[in-house]
Amino acid sequence: MLKIELLDLWFRARHGLYEEEKQLGGDFKLDVELYYLPRATPYHIHETIDYSEVYALIRRHMQKPEPLLETLVINIGNDILRSFQLAEEVRVSIKKINPPIISFTGSMSVAYQQTRDNLLGGQGLLK
Repeated sequence: MLKIELLDLWFRARHGLYEEEKQLGGDFKLDVELYYLPRATPYHIHETIDYSEVYALIRRHMQKPEPLLETLVINIGNDILRSFQLAEEVRVSIKKINPPIISFTGSMSVAYQQTRDNLLGGQGLLK
């Protein structure tokens, strides 16, 4: 398997349950891992997964507010598997930096892992 990683992607977005999160937004960091088995050693972009297209997909999801990060991480992961036919497995982690919780310092994270076989075979979470 070949792994492509998009690491430390920073976004300012309006995800969250609380009104101040929806109005002011917050900082988020994403890590994405894609796994695939190339048919041969890739020498051209059409023989691999174009990570700029993966980034564009993630960016679209980050611009659409979701109350729960769990929803967001599942939607991103499943959309990657549906959009990139070479991808066999995906792992997505979203970290909310300084969530608006009284006396809370630090961050919180939600992660999702899914395979193409499980998603298409009905064992995965479908949107």
